[in-house]
Amino acid sequence: MNRQSPCRIFIYAALPCEAKPLVEYFRLKKATTIQPFALYFNQELCLTVTGLGKNAMAAGVAYSQALFASVEHPVLINIGIAGHQNHDLGTLFLIDKITDVDVGKSYYPPLVFKPPCPTASLHTVSKPQLNYAPDCVYDMEASAFYETAARFSSGELIQCLKVISDNESSSAENIEAKQVALLMGAHVATIEIVLAELSRLARTITAPELQLIKQLTQRYHFTVSEQGQLKSRLSRWAILSHNQALDFDETEFHQGKDVLYWLDQHISGIEFVL
Repeated sequence: MNRQSPCRIFIYAALPCEAKPLVEYFRLKKATTIQPFALYFNQELCLTVTGLGKNAMAAGVAYSQALFASVEHPVLINIGIAGHQNHDLGTLFLIDKITDVDVGKSYYPPLVFKPPCPTASLHTVSKPQLNYAPDCVYDMEASAFYETAARFSSGELIQCLKVISDNESSSAENIEAKQVALLMGAHVATIEIVLAELSRLARTITAPELQLIKQLTQRYHFTVSEQGQLKSRLSRWAILSHNQALDFDETEFHQGKDVLYWLDQHISGIEFVL
Protein backbone atom coordinates (compact mmCIF):
# COMPACT_ATOMS: atom_id res chain seq x y z
CA MET A 1 0.00 0.00 0.00
CA ASN A 2 1.42 3.38 -1.01
CA ARG A 3 0.51 6.39 1.12
CA GLN A 4 2.21 9.76 0.99
CA SER A 5 1.73 10.27 4.73
CA PRO A 6 2.08 6.88 6.44
CA CYS A 7 0.18 6.41 9.67
CA ARG A 8 2.25 6.44 12.84
CA ILE A 9 -0.44 5.48 15.37
CA PHE A 10 -1.85 1.96 15.21
CA ILE A 11 -4.88 0.85 17.20
CA TYR A 12 -5.86 -2.81 17.42
CA ALA A 13 -9.33 -3.94 18.46
CA ALA A 14 -10.61 -7.48 18.35
CA LEU A 15 -14.28 -6.69 17.70
CA PRO A 16 -16.13 -4.27 15.39
CA CYS A 17 -18.20 -3.03 18.35
CA GLU A 18 -14.98 -2.08 20.18
CA ALA A 19 -13.77 -0.20 17.13
CA LYS A 20 -16.99 1.59 16.17
CA PRO A 21 -16.78 4.52 18.65
CA LEU A 22 -13.14 5.14 17.68
CA VAL A 23 -13.92 5.03 13.96
CA GLU A 24 -16.61 7.65 14.52
CA TYR A 25 -14.63 9.84 16.94
CA PHE A 26 -11.46 10.00 14.82
CA ARG A 27 -13.43 10.10 11.55
CA LEU A 28 -11.70 7.09 10.10
CA LYS A 29 -12.45 5.75 6.64
CA LYS A 30 -12.43 2.06 5.78
CA ALA A 31 -9.76 0.84 3.37
CA THR A 32 -11.81 -0.86 0.68
CA THR A 33 -8.84 -2.62 -0.95
CA ILE A 34 -7.75 -4.47 2.21
CA GLN A 35 -9.17 -7.99 2.45
CA PRO A 36 -7.64 -10.03 5.35
CA PHE A 37 -8.65 -7.50 8.03
CA ALA A 38 -10.87 -4.44 8.32
CA LEU A 39 -8.58 -1.38 8.41
CA TYR A 40 -9.70 2.21 9.01
CA PHE A 41 -7.56 5.30 8.38
CA ASN A 42 -7.08 9.00 8.71
CA GLN A 43 -3.85 10.92 8.06
CA GLU A 44 -2.20 9.83 11.31
CA LEU A 45 -4.04 6.78 12.59
CA CYS A 46 -4.70 3.23 11.42
CA LEU A 47 -7.23 1.06 13.27
CA THR A 48 -7.27 -2.69 12.62
CA VAL A 49 -10.14 -4.99 13.60
CA THR A 50 -8.35 -8.29 14.06
CA GLY A 51 -10.98 -10.74 15.22
CA LEU A 52 -11.22 -12.54 18.56
CA GLY A 53 -8.33 -14.42 20.18
CA LYS A 54 -4.56 -14.43 20.35
CA ASN A 55 -3.87 -15.87 16.91
CA ALA A 56 -6.10 -13.35 15.18
CA MET A 57 -4.58 -10.44 17.12
CA ALA A 58 -0.99 -11.50 16.34
CA ALA A 59 -1.83 -11.86 12.65
CA GLY A 60 -3.55 -8.47 12.54
CA VAL A 61 -0.61 -6.69 14.14
CA ALA A 62 1.92 -8.36 11.85
CA TYR A 63 -0.18 -7.66 8.75
CA SER A 64 -0.70 -3.95 9.36
CA GLN A 65 2.92 -3.41 10.36
CA ALA A 66 3.99 -5.11 7.13
CA LEU A 67 1.91 -2.55 5.24
CA PHE A 68 3.80 0.28 6.98
CA ALA A 69 7.24 -1.26 7.31
CA SER A 70 8.98 2.08 6.71
CA VAL A 71 7.42 3.81 9.73
CA GLU A 72 9.97 4.67 12.42
CA HIS A 73 8.93 4.32 16.07
CA PRO A 74 5.23 3.55 15.55
CA VAL A 75 2.77 3.87 18.44
CA LEU A 76 0.83 0.63 18.91
CA ILE A 77 -2.10 0.28 21.30
CA ASN A 78 -4.59 -2.51 21.97
CA ILE A 79 -8.01 -1.22 23.00
CA GLY A 80 -10.87 -3.49 24.02
CA ILE A 81 -13.08 -5.00 26.66
CA ALA A 82 -12.13 -7.18 29.62
CA GLY A 83 -13.69 -8.87 32.62
CA HIS A 84 -13.10 -8.50 36.37
CA GLN A 85 -14.62 -9.97 39.52
CA ASN A 86 -16.12 -6.80 40.96
CA HIS A 87 -15.02 -3.66 39.09
CA ASP A 88 -17.93 -1.61 37.78
CA LEU A 89 -18.85 -2.03 34.15
CA GLY A 90 -17.29 0.70 32.06
CA THR A 91 -14.19 1.19 34.23
CA LEU A 92 -11.13 1.99 32.12
CA PHE A 93 -7.65 0.63 32.94
CA LEU A 94 -4.21 1.15 31.46
CA ILE A 95 -2.45 -2.22 31.73
CA ASP A 96 0.94 -2.37 33.46
CA LYS A 97 1.39 -6.16 33.44
CA ILE A 98 0.18 -8.79 30.97
CA THR A 99 0.34 -12.50 31.73
CA ASP A 100 -0.36 -15.17 29.13
CA VAL A 101 -2.05 -17.79 31.30
CA ASP A 102 -1.57 -20.56 28.72
CA VAL A 103 2.23 -20.33 28.74
CA GLY A 104 2.89 -18.54 32.03
CA LYS A 105 4.80 -15.69 30.38
CA SER A 106 4.46 -12.08 31.54
CA TYR A 107 5.09 -8.73 29.86
CA TYR A 108 5.46 -5.33 31.51
CA PRO A 109 4.52 -2.37 29.28
CA PRO A 110 6.76 0.48 30.52
CA LEU A 111 4.76 3.50 31.66
CA VAL A 112 6.92 6.60 31.35
CA PHE A 113 4.07 9.10 31.54
CA LYS A 114 1.39 9.80 34.12
CA PRO A 115 -1.61 7.60 33.27
CA PRO A 116 -4.93 9.46 32.87
CA CYS A 117 -6.78 6.45 34.35
CA PRO A 118 -6.11 3.67 36.90
CA THR A 119 -3.66 0.89 36.02
CA ALA A 120 -4.15 -2.85 36.43
CA SER A 121 -2.54 -6.21 35.70
CA LEU A 122 -4.21 -8.45 33.14
CA HIS A 123 -4.43 -12.16 32.37
CA THR A 124 -4.87 -13.22 28.76
CA VAL A 125 -6.85 -16.46 28.41
CA SER A 126 -8.06 -18.57 25.51
CA LYS A 127 -11.71 -18.73 26.55
CA PRO A 128 -14.12 -16.25 28.17
CA GLN A 129 -13.92 -16.44 31.97
CA LEU A 130 -17.06 -16.98 34.01
CA ASN A 131 -15.19 -17.54 37.27
CA TYR A 132 -13.12 -14.48 38.15
CA ALA A 133 -10.01 -14.63 40.33
CA PRO A 134 -9.73 -11.64 42.71
CA ASP A 135 -7.83 -8.56 41.54
CA CYS A 136 -7.36 -9.84 38.01
CA VAL A 137 -8.56 -8.38 34.73
CA TYR A 138 -9.16 -10.90 31.93
CA ASP A 139 -9.02 -10.60 28.16
CA MET A 140 -8.26 -12.85 25.17
CA GLU A 141 -5.74 -10.88 23.08
CA ALA A 142 -3.34 -8.63 25.00
CA SER A 143 -0.40 -11.02 25.42
CA ALA A 144 -0.33 -11.82 21.69
CA PHE A 145 -0.66 -8.13 20.89
CA TYR A 146 2.26 -7.13 23.09
CA GLU A 147 4.56 -9.96 22.06
CA THR A 148 4.00 -9.23 18.37
CA ALA A 149 4.05 -5.44 18.66
CA ALA A 150 7.39 -5.55 20.50
CA ARG A 151 8.97 -6.72 17.24
CA PHE A 152 8.09 -3.41 15.61
CA SER A 153 8.54 -0.66 18.19
CA SER A 154 9.95 0.30 21.58
CA GLY A 155 8.09 -1.02 24.65
CA GLU A 156 7.23 2.47 25.91
CA LEU A 157 5.22 3.06 22.73
CA ILE A 158 3.21 -0.18 23.10
CA GLN A 159 0.26 -0.03 25.52
CA CYS A 160 -3.08 -1.68 26.30
CA LEU A 161 -6.31 0.00 27.43
CA LYS A 162 -9.15 -2.18 28.70
CA VAL A 163 -12.75 -1.33 29.58
CA ILE A 164 -14.57 -3.61 32.01
CA SER A 165 -17.49 -5.25 30.20
CA ASP A 166 -18.39 -8.08 32.57
CA ASN A 167 -18.11 -9.12 36.23
CA GLU A 168 -19.72 -11.53 38.67
CA SER A 169 -22.94 -9.53 38.62
CA SER A 170 -23.06 -9.29 34.83
CA SER A 171 -21.54 -12.35 33.14
CA ALA A 172 -19.60 -12.37 29.89
CA GLU A 173 -22.50 -14.36 28.49
CA ASN A 174 -24.62 -11.19 28.71
CA ILE A 175 -22.31 -8.97 26.64
CA GLU A 176 -24.00 -7.33 23.64
CA ALA A 177 -22.36 -5.37 20.84
CA LYS A 178 -24.43 -2.23 21.44
CA GLN A 179 -23.46 -2.20 25.10
CA VAL A 180 -19.77 -2.63 24.26
CA ALA A 181 -19.89 0.32 21.86
CA LEU A 182 -21.45 2.50 24.56
CA LEU A 183 -18.86 1.46 27.18
CA MET A 184 -16.00 2.15 24.79
CA GLY A 185 -17.50 5.41 23.56
CA ALA A 186 -17.54 6.84 27.07
CA HIS A 187 -13.72 6.83 27.09
CA VAL A 188 -12.73 8.16 23.69
CA ALA A 189 -11.47 11.44 25.18
CA THR A 190 -9.19 9.58 27.62
CA ILE A 191 -8.01 7.31 24.83
CA GLU A 192 -7.12 10.40 22.82
CA ILE A 193 -5.03 11.68 25.76
CA VAL A 194 -3.06 8.41 25.87
CA LEU A 195 -2.50 8.48 22.11
CA ALA A 196 -1.30 12.08 22.31
CA GLU A 197 1.14 11.23 25.11
CA LEU A 198 2.52 8.25 23.23
CA SER A 199 2.85 10.32 20.08
CA ARG A 200 4.78 12.93 22.04
CA LEU A 201 7.14 10.24 23.30
CA ALA A 202 7.63 8.92 19.78
CA ARG A 203 8.55 12.40 18.55
CA THR A 204 11.24 12.74 21.21
CA ILE A 205 13.13 9.83 19.69
CA THR A 206 15.76 10.88 17.25
CA ALA A 207 16.66 8.06 14.90
CA PRO A 208 19.77 6.32 16.28
CA GLU A 209 22.92 7.40 14.54
CA LEU A 210 23.24 5.27 11.42
CA GLN A 211 27.00 5.42 11.75
CA LEU A 212 26.80 3.89 15.25
CA ILE A 213 24.54 1.07 14.08
CA LYS A 214 26.76 0.49 11.05
CA GLN A 215 29.87 0.48 13.25
CA LEU A 216 28.44 -2.02 15.72
CA THR A 217 26.97 -4.38 13.12
CA GLN A 218 30.21 -4.38 11.12
CA ARG A 219 32.39 -5.09 14.13
CA TYR A 220 30.19 -7.65 15.90
CA HIS A 221 27.95 -10.39 14.60
CA PHE A 222 24.23 -9.67 15.02
CA THR A 223 21.57 -12.03 13.76
CA VAL A 224 18.67 -10.43 11.87
CA SER A 225 16.60 -10.65 15.06
CA GLU A 226 19.40 -9.10 17.12
CA GLN A 227 19.71 -6.22 14.67
CA GLY A 228 16.05 -5.45 15.32
CA GLN A 229 16.69 -5.69 19.05
CA LEU A 230 19.63 -3.30 18.73
CA LYS A 231 17.46 -0.71 17.01
CA SER A 232 14.73 -1.17 19.63
CA ARG A 233 17.20 -0.83 22.54
CA LEU A 234 18.64 2.37 21.09
CA SER A 235 15.14 3.78 20.64
CA ARG A 236 14.25 2.91 24.22
CA TRP A 237 17.45 4.54 25.49
CA ALA A 238 16.56 7.70 23.53
CA ILE A 239 13.11 7.88 25.18
CA LEU A 240 14.24 7.24 28.74
CA SER A 241 17.47 9.24 28.67
CA HIS A 242 16.12 12.20 26.70
CA ASN A 243 18.55 11.46 23.86
CA GLN A 244 21.75 11.33 25.89
CA ALA A 245 24.77 10.08 23.97
CA LEU A 246 25.93 6.53 24.66
CA ASP A 247 29.57 6.05 25.66
CA PHE A 248 30.38 2.59 24.35
CA ASP A 249 33.44 0.77 25.68
CA GLU A 250 33.90 -1.63 22.78
CA THR A 251 36.65 -3.55 24.56
CA GLU A 252 33.89 -5.20 26.61
CA PHE A 253 32.22 -6.76 23.59
CA HIS A 254 32.91 -9.97 21.69
CA GLN A 255 29.61 -10.40 19.84
CA GLY A 256 26.27 -8.71 19.29
CA LYS A 257 24.73 -10.33 22.34
CA ASP A 258 27.30 -8.54 24.51
CA VAL A 259 26.24 -5.18 23.08
CA LEU A 260 22.57 -5.93 23.75
CA TYR A 261 23.36 -7.00 27.31
CA TRP A 262 25.36 -3.81 27.87
CA LEU A 263 22.46 -1.72 26.60
CA ASP A 264 20.01 -3.60 28.84
CA GLN A 265 22.18 -2.87 31.87
CA HIS A 266 22.39 0.84 31.11
CA ILE A 267 18.68 1.14 30.29
CA SER A 268 17.69 -0.60 33.52
CA GLY A 269 19.82 1.87 35.45
CA ILE A 270 17.86 4.89 34.25
CA GLU A 271 15.56 6.35 36.88
CA PHE A 272 12.37 8.05 35.82
CA VAL A 273 9.45 9.48 37.76
CA LEU A 274 5.83 9.39 36.62
